[in-house]
Amino acid sequence: MLKREGKWNVKAVILIALIGIIMGVVYTYVFNPLYNSTKFALNFVGLGPLADEIYSGLWYMAAPLAMYFVPTIGSGLIGETLAATVEMAFGGQWGALTIIEGAVQGAFNEIGFFPKKERYDRYSWTSLIIGAICCHIAAFVMCYFLYGWSAYKPVLLIEMFIAGLISSVVFDAVLVKLITKLFDKAMA
Repeated sequence: MLKREGKWNVKAVILIALIGIIMGVVYTYVFNPLYNSTKFALNFVGLGPLADEIYSGLWYMAAPLAMYFVPTIGSGLIGETLAATVEMAFGGQWGALTIIEGAVQGAFNEIGFFPKKERYDRYSWTSLIIGAICCHIAAFVMCYFLYGWSAYKPVLLIEMFIAGLISSVVFDAVLVKLITKLFDKAMA
């Protein structure tokens, strides 16, 4: 029976690998086409960059899922980095940069849980929301410099930041918590 694995061992590594692979495939074949379609449509009204943030929370989900199944330090970082690596390997549109972004997203998602082991074990709403907010801020700052967002008008940057913050909390915290609650119910 599948259960949470509280320490690093072979079973934990396999769980993290499965989460990374599954989420990497979902990122590549579900989230990326959804994002591309929305960005294409928003470009017609001059709001294409908003698509970068509207869906950003979707790409952060592997870390909290990994931390749920393996509630220990480093699981979010490894899970998200592995998902990004799989996304890149399957032809993700951002290439090797995806791995760096995944590592940053995973590391900053862990802030809501770090450094206390009991925060990983409890898997509370507070930890998830703090992790989602930290992840969004780090990803936004990184993208600002990597993708030349300094060229955007301040109003658009504010709209992007708010859209990304909402996306991060909705997908990276709320949706993940609901998924894990369903898993708990199914395994009870």
